[in-house]
Amino acid sequence: MIRDIIVLSDVKAKGVFIAYAQVVGVTVKESSSEIRKLYESVKRKILSTYTLESLKENPIVKAYRRFYWSIGIDPTKQRPSSEALIRRILRGLDIPFINNVVDIGNIVSVETLIPIGIYDLDKIKGEVLYLRMSRSGEVFHPIGGSVEVLDSGQIVLADNEKILHVYPHRDSEFTKVTKSTRNILIISCGVSGVNRSLVREALDKVVQNIVRYAGGELIGVRVV
Repeated sequence: MIRDIIVLSDVKAKGVFIAYAQVVGVTVKESSSEIRKLYESVKRKILSTYTLESLKENPIVKAYRRFYWSIGIDPTKQRPSSEALIRRILRGLDIPFINNVVDIGNIVSVETLIPIGIYDLDKIKGEVLYLRMSRSGEVFHPIGGSVEVLDSGQIVLADNEKILHVYPHRDSEFTKVTKSTRNILIISCGVSGVNRSLVREALDKVVQNIVRYAGGELIGVRVV
């Protein structure tokens, strides 16, 4: 289990904060018809609320875009994960369905516009994680992508051995949730301009739906 996630001061200075929770004893499998119905409900809401043009005027989307610009990333080329999922829907595509746990995280991210990360706890080394700046030459293994060598100054979530996440949009192959996963860490990603209560609310929705559809027991919630 994770005892703490420490957000280092230079990361906090950029307006970054997170809410996180751990759920133990989940059963990971293909998404049920109930989860797909939940997705269809959220999808209808998105289609009735946004267009590709109006989405970028949403204050939450604008906050993540400002954050990206502030750390040297062009958000029109490398989008926040929540915005990328919503844009898929607005283009007439569905979000990818992976498994019940990952799918719930994506559905809530679409609904709330808050990026969500979910990790296999048993693949994390140590009891403390750090949200810190990357060091030049560190290696990151993104899900579904080629190995990357990072420059210094990127915000990353790391354990004692490896980088789990490049904030707030890409997760590592090493800690992805699979059907053998039993214990998970859920992180809701916040930046300056996004209300802390919204980030916590997104986390709570993920936890509630995972416990409902994948089982398990909640072990604490924190906002840091």
